[in-house]
Amino acid sequence: MSIARLPGIPIIMYAREQTIIATPIGTIRLVAAGDALESVTIERDRTVSRGTSTLLQAASRQIDQWFAGERQLFDLPLVPIASPRGAVLRAGIMAISYGNMLSYGALARSLNSSPRAIGQACARNPLPIIVPCHRVLAAGGILGAYSGGEGPATKAWLLAHEQRYGAVDAERLI
Repeated sequence: MSIARLPGIPIIMYAREQTIIATPIGTIRLVAAGDALESVTIERDRTVSRGTSTLLQAASRQIDQWFAGERQLFDLPLVPIASPRGAVLRAGIMAISYGNMLSYGALARSLNSSPRAIGQACARNPLPIIVPCHRVLAAGGILGAYSGGEGPATKAWLLAHEQRYGAVDAERLI
């Protein structure tokens, strides 16, 4: 069944459900689109508000556990990526294990892609921390940019946090 659009009458979209939680790096806004997590935004100085949906409660709990060092992997339904190639890049970023890092170039080679495409996928990542783009570094282990929170300072904090709580593989790639 399709909805007929009448000229001059806008289609009304319902507000997405959201929650805002306090974390060591600032407040984090979680937004759900139906039964999947749509975005994670690292913000500053927002009033904490807990969402009521089961999904947002689970996401809040899992992020709290991650910051407490009690969780390394997330088990949440995510809004799918629109393109098949984007889905491959997201999966590649998510495959970098907790406490490890990979360069844009190394990840690009493993995905038969380009470092620029990896950089764009990281910069446009709507789900930081859940899709751990902070684990992707520039050549030579240089921190590089980060689009969330306070930028590179937030990225450095997230990496140091994982180093505190996670065991690093012997074959860590930089």
